Amino acid sequence: MFNKTKSPAPATPDRSSNAPPIPPLPDLPSPGMGRSPVAAPAPSPIASSRGLSTLSSDLQFEGNIAGAGDLQVDGSIKGDVRVGRLIVGETGAVEGNVTADYLEVRGRIVGAVNGKQVKLVSTAYVDGDITAEQLSIDIGAYFQGRVLQSRRDAPAPVAPAPRPAAQAPAAADFEAPAAPVENKPQIIDLKSL
Repeated sequence: MFNKTKSPAPATPDRSSNAPPIPPLPDLPSPGMGRSPVAAPAPSPIASSRGLSTLSSDLQFEGNIAGAGDLQVDGSIKGDVRVGRLIVGETGAVEGNVTADYLEVRGRIVGAVNGKQVKLVSTAYVDGDITAEQLSIDIGAYFQGRVLQSRRDAPAPVAPAPRPAAQAPAAADFEAPAAPVENKPQIIDLKSL
């Protein structure tokens, strides 16, 4: 019923069959196009704006950590952590209070958690209260404690824009006098005008 003419496919040195070429995936280079043997992993979204500091799985740290940067914990920390963004890896453990704008827990936290966005992945273990604007708990995550939802501060009321000097003030802009004013008749002398 349908008839299609085939044009001869160009011969490629690494193809022995007449199968149509398979297009490469968008994130992978096409075969035989000068690929390096080790493909670089895609950068994580957390490390895109600043450098990511990592506490390796064979390290133990005792003491408080504070800073505005990004931290990934694969080892263990005994102390309070206050950073901009925090990822507790599957092998990571924190014993202390944690405060971060963004917090992703894949490992273990024993202590209070405070953040704007808190995500507990299915491998997470959290024993402590969580205070967050946004909280996500995957199926399988362990959580023991209370959840308190913090609210974003309401925006301050906007002050009215100042009027140009040429515009006369409205009657509503005048304040009422503090004391009552007596209504006395006024006498106007027209001769002096």
